[in-house]
Amino acid sequence: MPTALIAQKDKPEPLTEAQIEQIREAGIDPNGRLVLYTKFINDHADTIKSLTGRKVSLGRTKRLDEELQDLTALMDEFGSNLDTYSDRHADIRKALKALTGETDHWLSVLKALPGEAGFDLARKEAIESEEDLADQAKRLLSEQTEYFNLHKDEQGQERAEPKQ
Repeated sequence: MPTALIAQKDKPEPLTEAQIEQIREAGIDPNGRLVLYTKFINDHADTIKSLTGRKVSLGRTKRLDEELQDLTALMDEFGSNLDTYSDRHADIRKALKALTGETDHWLSVLKALPGEAGFDLARKEAIESEEDLADQAKRLLSEQTEYFNLHKDEQGQERAEPKQ
């Protein structure tokens, strides 16, 4: 078995089985799927925030490192979903508007977390991923607003189909 596959297999999934199932079920609804990702990222951000005030310990440091890695993985996956739906010209403006407000919250949670050697790299990567996602959401919202102003007949669609 190639090393890359072994490494992927050992990496824990940032979502529970129930969350994965919810995302699968929402797969045909772009806005619904993106709302779920926002909710799940919020859950991780809330966990990180709750751990911030706890006394420094090895267990806390390990848990924060894991939560930050999960948060980063989810934000990266979210960004991939945004790319896919944008390429399809799915009307995701509703989810993008909600997302732009949430990214500010996520960044404030990450920046309020004091740097510690045990999770400093994971924190830095999470901040970079959050900033990338925030920039992507703002750019896509602008692009989609412009696109759907020109293509009013495609507004609200899950996927734009090529004209015959």
